[in-house]
Amino acid sequence: MALPLLLLLVALCVALAVWALVFVVRDRAVILRQLWGAAVVEGVLVVQAVVAGVRQATTDHAVDGPLFWGYVATALVLLPIAAAWAFAERTKWSSVVLMVASLTVGFLAFRMWQIWGAAA
Repeated sequence: MALPLLLLLVALCVALAVWALVFVVRDRAVILRQLWGAAVVEGVLVVQAVVAGVRQATTDHAVDGPLFWGYVATALVLLPIAAAWAFAERTKWSSVVLMVASLTVGFLAFRMWQIWGAAA
């Protein structure tokens, strides 16, 4: 895990959640630009997962594998599922789904950092 990537990931998740919250308050559905924002968050999450995998494979960092990689897998599938749901649901609830998913991914990223640090 890389701290700069974690901070970027959490900041992007919060920004996406706030953007979705604005749409919830305005009673609007998710727009395509928000889904592109979710794709950017997903891209950063994939980079973070690759960095963690490389660091775990090349060092003797003893992280709890099933727990850590379970969090990674959950975070990786959450936004695509939320984006598909938001694309199909054309009401304000699509914005609620995107908001909750982005906040959840940010929390999962923070938990991955805690698990990673506990192994140090």
